[in-house]
Amino acid sequence: MNVPEDLLYTKSHEWIRREGENIRVGITDHAQAELTDVVFVELPKVGASVEAKAPVAVVESVKAASDIYAPVKGTVVEANEALTNNPALINSDPFGEGWIFALKIDNADDLKNLQSAAAYKDQIET
Repeated sequence: MNVPEDLLYTKSHEWIRREGENIRVGITDHAQAELTDVVFVELPKVGASVEAKAPVAVVESVKAASDIYAPVKGTVVEANEALTNNPALINSDPFGEGWIFALKIDNADDLKNLQSAAAYKDQIET
């Protein structure tokens, strides 16, 4: 499994990339492999306020539907509209073109509650 060292992770298999005062969020390689072929993504609304650990999007595959959670409290500033026409980007490029949404975070200290790559690797290997 690919677990980039420069990202943060949640126990619910989201990855987080810090981009100034915003973060970009997607699902991990492990999560997309478990879901198999992604066929639909319900994106969050830009401008929506979200609470940490609250469901903000849904990814549906041929196998299951899975909620995608906000890793921290914030406001949705961007949703990856490319996934509307090509949800399989989540499978082919989960850490790049397959990102799901971006948040303006309310409190940068909240990022301290997320996992490092090493901690996430331990989680998925046990």
